[in-house]
Amino acid sequence: MSGPATRSLELPGGRRARVWEQGSGPTLGYLGGLVGLPRWPDFLERLSVKHRVVAPSLPGSFGAEHFRELDDVADWVSATLDLLEAAELVGANIVGASLGATLAAEVAAFANASVGRLVLIAPFGLFDSEDPVRDLWAVQKREWNALVSSEPENLAAFLSPPGAVEELEWEIQRTRSQEASARLLWPTGDLGIAKRLHRIQAPTLLLWGELDQVVPASYAGRFARGIGDNAKIQLIDGAGHTAELDRPQQVAQAIADFLD
Repeated sequence: MSGPATRSLELPGGRRARVWEQGSGPTLGYLGGLVGLPRWPDFLERLSVKHRVVAPSLPGSFGAEHFRELDDVADWVSATLDLLEAAELVGANIVGASLGATLAAEVAAFANASVGRLVLIAPFGLFDSEDPVRDLWAVQKREWNALVSSEPENLAAFLSPPGAVEELEWEIQRTRSQEASARLLWPTGDLGIAKRLHRIQAPTLLLWGELDQVVPASYAGRFARGIGDNAKIQLIDGAGHTAELDRPQQVAQAIADFLD
């Protein structure tokens, strides 16, 4: 495979964002996780066999630099809606992972006609002090991969500098991505979404790595209870917070089964 096609989106305020696209069939939007999309992942490769997968870069992640004007949940939801509109994903089925799942859930709650079916892979947004979400921004860099992924060596390879990008430039981009996610989620990831989950009308699949050390798998039940009867849960055996990277075949199959 030659890899996904690349184009640039023009957004309000002079912002721009990279979008990757691959495959043919029903459109499926993807909003990436905390690590963004430095390269095309295997699970999207699998999904693109039967879907037109469209993956725009979230603010601050690889391919979209502007984010410091985003101060609160409303700003992030507005920016995500701008992104979905520019990528022609409004009303499409949407998959989100981690940060991207958080924003997909918020968008579906605030503007429930903006998504078709919804797949949320380990979103943030809730917090229970008896079963707390991990503060990732207090974790030493050397510990980060093993905390986030059940396959830390694979994650390290996924996060290595792509193509001709120099290592120093790449580290700056990674730091920018972490800063962007921290602006929304630090320290506990509690966005008060518990008060809005009932507004999500889309059929919703909650996918969670059973070994998630960041947002414990018990939060799947919390989200499902908040959303209601249109939500279902599927745990991914042997996967951590980055379930889509740890177990790409299982995650892609679960998504495909849900969308069929």
